[in-house]
Amino acid sequence: MEVLSGASFHRLESAINAATMRQQVLTNNIANVNTPYFKRSDVAFEEYLAQAIGSDGNKTLAIKVTNSRHFPMNASNPAPEVVTDSSTTFNNDRNNVDIEKEMSMLAENQLRYNLLSQQVSHEAKMMRIGIVGSA
Repeated sequence: MEVLSGASFHRLESAINAATMRQQVLTNNIANVNTPYFKRSDVAFEEYLAQAIGSDGNKTLAIKVTNSRHFPMNASNPAPEVVTDSSTTFNNDRNNVDIEKEMSMLAENQLRYNLLSQQVSHEAKMMRIGIVGSA
């Protein structure tokens, strides 16, 4: 996707990577629902993205300076991170996996992934139409 290297594509790529990572983490949580002392994990990405966008009301991501003639800006590219919830206990065996919550989060993540992949497909189609013309 080197042709599609704009900031919006980088954000979409990061979001798809986060959704893929979240799928793996959630399926691992579900697989260990009956494992004693297992602590569930989740993926922190949306929080990092919100911080990168800025909490001051400025809804633009910081740009990366690639040339010394560019104006200096705060460059930030959020990456997903796996975090483990060690502070809670759901079962008597100190496992904190709630299967119903995990299954609903898995369905939500699947919907998010489908939306993101459709957006990437749409953006690529629009780029192709811009280059080649209508099909």
